[in-house]
Amino acid sequence: MESDTRPAARSLWRDCDFLIFWGAQTLSVAGDSFALIAVPLLVLNVTGSVAQMGLLTGVSGAASVAAGVFAGVLADRFDRRRLLIACDVIRLVLYATIPVAWAFGRHVWLLYAVLPLAAAVGMVFQVTYVSAVRGLAGEERVTEANGMLYATAAAAGILGPTLAGVVAGHLGSTAAIAINAASFGLSALGVLLTRVSRYAVESVELAPKGRPWRELLAGAEFLFRHPVLRTLTVLLSFFIFMTLGLTDIVIYRLKHDLGQADSVVGIVLGVGAAGTMAGSMLVARVRRALGFGPSWIGAQIVSGLAILSLGLAGSVWSVAAVMALYLACVSVAGICSMSLRQQVTPAHLLGRVTSAFWTIHFSLGPVGAAALGWGAARYGATAVFVFAGASCLLLALIALVTPVRQRHPERA
Repeated sequence: MESDTRPAARSLWRDCDFLIFWGAQTLSVAGDSFALIAVPLLVLNVTGSVAQMGLLTGVSGAASVAAGVFAGVLADRFDRRRLLIACDVIRLVLYATIPVAWAFGRHVWLLYAVLPLAAAVGMVFQVTYVSAVRGLAGEERVTEANGMLYATAAAAGILGPTLAGVVAGHLGSTAAIAINAASFGLSALGVLLTRVSRYAVESVELAPKGRPWRELLAGAEFLFRHPVLRTLTVLLSFFIFMTLGLTDIVIYRLKHDLGQADSVVGIVLGVGAAGTMAGSMLVARVRRALGFGPSWIGAQIVSGLAILSLGLAGSVWSVAAVMALYLACVSVAGICSMSLRQQVTPAHLLGRVTSAFWTIHFSLGPVGAAALGWGAARYGATAVFVFAGASCLLLALIALVTPVRQRHPERA
């Protein structure tokens, strides 16, 4: 079964395996922040179309959802350490093809081939990653571990977008994408240096012959039997519909409406990442003080208000400040949700439950991302922000009359 040889009271700061994993993932996320800036800028600079940005985000999201159907089975059946390394190596190769191909000419079609594949592999990585963190940190420390991982990832994200904007402005967007490719190599090395036993998968009976679909449905069945997880899954599916393409619209607002340079886009998203870091550092304390329900619902309410405010923000710094507030609340809500799933799910089902949650969660996201891009092109960014913000506030109010409002569902 999954190994957790460390006493629960032992500090994560003294756990070498966790610290190596933590450092490697921080560097990897720093690289990801380059792609977060570089890919939309590459599309916008070549095509001049915000609709194309939304469409590419939607296609990549669809590939991620499709991969999520099988990602949990892979995470629960195979060596999680090897699976993480394989995902990193594959993404390194995929992202590296973009700057190599771009050296011989502009090939927008290549983005539609490479990025969906990278998103699919990324989904397998993320599901496996969430499953592995519980073994690395232990159940009692999982919220703290998630907070640490998110906080330093956000810290890397503060400098990453700023540097990405500078690199994209001086060397081109493909140079920033090349840096992202290299970061996957660092992530693979970090996983390689941690102990194999910390990634062990609990041995369970295989599904009866001729019924492999039972393996795929096991995670979804657990989700929908649990009243809090079931409600969270539904609410977050609509939330991601409204927010998956939000970064594209912010970039469009800065570039099109406010006439800012690529470097300014990087600075604004870097400031936003500071909000993610703040939320990640506070989430364990907030949840201990308020409990799960008030923490999650409160964060969602402020997120909706922040999105509404983006529609009214008329300067670069006001956009940056609101993005920081929005991302702080998203990180609080996201870490609470993920930690609850890790706490209440049996170890041998964790990969499939995570996979089912994210597959359902992101199922509406690709359509939403494309719709936001279309809406911004037709009605303007302000209208999109107002609609998305009001919708997110409505979801938070609905949560007040559901089991999500419970303070300690993990004790049930």
